[in-house]
Amino acid sequence: MRLHHLTLTAFGPFAGTERVDFERLAADGLFLLHGPTGAGKTSVLDAVCYALYGSVPGARQQALSSLRSDHADPGAPTEVVLDLTVGERRLEITRRPEQERPKRRGTGTTRDKALSLLRERDPRTGEWTALSRSHQEIGLEIGRLTGMSREQFCQVVMLPQGDFARFLRAGAEERAHLLGRLFDTGRFAAAERRLAERRAEARDRLRAGDEHLVSLAHRVDQAAGPCPDLAADTPPLPGPDDPHCAEAVLARAAVARVAARERRELADLRLAAAEAAAGRAADRHARAVRTAELRARRAAALREDDELNAARPGIDRDRERLERAESAATVLPALQVCADARAAHDSALAREEEARRHLPPDLREAGEEHLVSREHALREEIGRLTAAREAAREAAALERDLTALDAEEAAEHRRFDELGTELERLRRERGTPAAEAAELAPPAARLPEITALLDAARARRDAARRRDRLDALLREAETAHLAAGRAADDARAHWLDIRERRLDGLAAELAGALADGTPCAVCGSTEHPRPARPLPDAPDAAAEKEAQRRHETALGAREDAARRLAELRTDRAAADRAADGEPTTACVARVTGLEADRTAAREAGERLRELEARLREAERTEADLLERLRALDRRRAARSSRRDALAERLEHLRAADSAARSPETPRSPGDPEDPGDPGARADLLTRRAEALAAAAPAVRAVRDTAEHLKLADDRLAEAVWRAGFPRADAARAAVLTPDARTALRRRVEDHDRRRAAVDALLADPDLHPPAGETVDDPAPDPALTGAELRASEARWRAAAAAADTARARVTDIEALSRAVATGVRELAPRREESRRLTLLAGLTAGTAGENAYRMRLETYVLAARLEQVAAVAGARLDRMTAGRYLLEHTDIRSGRGRSGLGLHVVDGWTGRRRDTATLSGGESFLVSLSLALGLADVVAEEAGGVRLDTLFVDEGFGTLDEQSLDDVLDVLDSLRERNRSVGIVSHVAELRSRVPVQLEITKGRRGSGLRLRGPEPV
Repeated sequence: MRLHHLTLTAFGPFAGTERVDFERLAADGLFLLHGPTGAGKTSVLDAVCYALYGSVPGARQQALSSLRSDHADPGAPTEVVLDLTVGERRLEITRRPEQERPKRRGTGTTRDKALSLLRERDPRTGEWTALSRSHQEIGLEIGRLTGMSREQFCQVVMLPQGDFARFLRAGAEERAHLLGRLFDTGRFAAAERRLAERRAEARDRLRAGDEHLVSLAHRVDQAAGPCPDLAADTPPLPGPDDPHCAEAVLARAAVARVAARERRELADLRLAAAEAAAGRAADRHARAVRTAELRARRAAALREDDELNAARPGIDRDRERLERAESAATVLPALQVCADARAAHDSALAREEEARRHLPPDLREAGEEHLVSREHALREEIGRLTAAREAAREAAALERDLTALDAEEAAEHRRFDELGTELERLRRERGTPAAEAAELAPPAARLPEITALLDAARARRDAARRRDRLDALLREAETAHLAAGRAADDARAHWLDIRERRLDGLAAELAGALADGTPCAVCGSTEHPRPARPLPDAPDAAAEKEAQRRHETALGAREDAARRLAELRTDRAAADRAADGEPTTACVARVTGLEADRTAAREAGERLRELEARLREAERTEADLLERLRALDRRRAARSSRRDALAERLEHLRAADSAARSPETPRSPGDPEDPGDPGARADLLTRRAEALAAAAPAVRAVRDTAEHLKLADDRLAEAVWRAGFPRADAARAAVLTPDARTALRRRVEDHDRRRAAVDALLADPDLHPPAGETVDDPAPDPALTGAELRASEARWRAAAAAADTARARVTDIEALSRAVATGVRELAPRREESRRLTLLAGLTAGTAGENAYRMRLETYVLAARLEQVAAVAGARLDRMTAGRYLLEHTDIRSGRGRSGLGLHVVDGWTGRRRDTATLSGGESFLVSLSLALGLADVVAEEAGGVRLDTLFVDEGFGTLDEQSLDDVLDVLDSLRERNRSVGIVSHVAELRSRVPVQLEITKGRRGSGLRLRGPEPV
């Protein structure tokens, strides 16, 4: 992977657009990125990582939303464009984070979504082709091409030395965590967990199978039932964890199965004997019961015959009476019809007499036709009089409506004049608020502008006050940093002094561990004629470690003070940029003036809104008045038309009323004088018409009922003759009610039915005794034979139940035996699987005896990777230290930590192995740099052999002396042999004279900038 160009816009500390030409930087193979603290050296690396993966390294990922430069123009979008070659493909990646920008219309801001764009250049034509705009697709494609995740890229390409220094001093667990993230060994840890889970699952399945076999054995015992012989011959049942559980359960099922079959055969024999005895008892009981029943039926038939003979005379009389009643029933409908016709005729005569009493004397004897014609004439006269009365009522109502219209016309005329006067007054009063509103509009319109200026002024004032507070804190931090530096120098001098004195007495220290017969660690001799003697004030290893610990503590305090000082300087610079460098007093005065302007503008706006509301209300009132005037005009026109129509209708009604008052119907001789009023005359004629309407139907009803009565009498005489009665009175006397006839019929039919039944029984030959027997011979007792039958059936049912139980036991035990055999066959592969999984899980977890190092699978893989890294890094460390130090991997466990992840540094001068935690600051940098370079090579190979043509080394060179710095630069310079380019990120001044190609980051009040220094490309 080779970087070509990087373009930054409004990113981090860079306010404008900056371009990094990596091709020019990489032309010499080694280049330097330098600049003051906080200028943006690390931001360049963050931009590369953000372009590739859409995120920045480490803890800075949490501040992804603050990638936008605080110095950038509000309209300039934050953007990173990276041009690179990876996997023989020339790609261009463009990324924009989610950010706010000013709205294109109106005021305020809006939020733009994040943007990602991937393009590829055609090697033949040189044209760029868009590949994707999806964040996810671009991330997957970059991960596939590089073969590395973001964490691996940050560790392999950017080589953060602080992380590897911690890696050297870390324990086995922390090293395993880092290596696991870089080499992605999670699948091996997942394999360990999966094998442990499968081992537990196999054990659970095996135990469940054994428990199932034991439960089947218990069910076999339960199905076999109580059997003392079987219990004596069967051994006790083992537990589910017993290896011989399956064999014991099989034997137990076989014994129970044989015993059950024997008991079933015995029960079948007993059932056959009981069934034969029950059949014989049933035959004897059936014969006894039948004999007793026949004798009882014959005696009952004889008693019934005597009773029927005694009741026969009464039954004959009832039969004769029933026959006469049924003949009279044929005459009963004619009798009822004749009676109903007579009653109807009498009622019609009474109604006719009552109706004629209400008629005039000249009509009381009139016929039906005359009454009907007279009624029709009266109805016509009534209709004419009713119409005249309705016309009079309508005319009176019209006169009232005309009077009301005249009054309403006068009232609305007055209201029209009042509304016109109010409209003129309103138009005169609206002029004053309109003029005042026109004067207030300009100052009120400046309120948003003044508010925006005030917010910016307040932000500058707050920043200026924060800058004043940070000045005081900065002075204190500078003093603390100087003190921490002096303390660190003193501690380092003290540690080096003790170390030098211990080295001087190291021979005596080695001699103190010698014993006769034990070989010397230096020369190997078992004889020690002249061992060195310790100096009086020689320090021991504990004193050296204590001095080193104090030195490291002092270094940590100095680093904390330096970090605190850098943070305060950064915060102070940010506060000064936010305040635009203005004094605090000027910022406060500007805020005070803008607050006064905003108050005046706000008051003008409030007064303007009040006047505009009054004007809008006046306009609404004027519009309402105009609408009301137009409505009055419309109502006046409609009222005039309605008045004319009402007057015309009134004249027509008056003419019709005059015509209706002259009567046209002649009066009868008995009519009273004409009352003159059409309504009164109509009421009088209505009463007469109603009387005539009631009399005509009454006359017609008398005629009809007389004819019906004559017809009913003729039919009654004919029915009496056909029924055989001399007169109608005789037929009426023979009539019985339906209930009485039903009772007589039931008595006769019941007697006849009983007679037929008795005759049939007495004629039945089965009721007579067999030949050779008489009725008086003794019969067998059914009670005794029944008792014998019940006893034999009880014995048969008990034998049948015992046989069913025995058969069911055989069926159940055979089914359970088959289940036991199936379970034993199924458990065999489970037992073998559990054994194999237990062995594999123990090996991968490091708990099995076969695993001599007690090393887990993931640790084993990481140890192999670390051994590769140590081999590659050791070669570079040997060159950096002129052959003194060599990095070595060890599998020895340290304390309770993991084995296989140990690192030692072999000192070629002393031949001793040193723990990496005992290295000095410069030595730690050399070892961690060689480790980082070695790790980059190994991870690149793990990523599928992806070539890493561009590397960055971030800080750490300040701890090296001049000779060590030369050795390190030689090693970095040797990377060019494989066509690599290495960028050194540092602010060490000496590197500027040693590395000719430089990318300088400058910072200022308006943001940072980039400047490339070095020879021009040829």
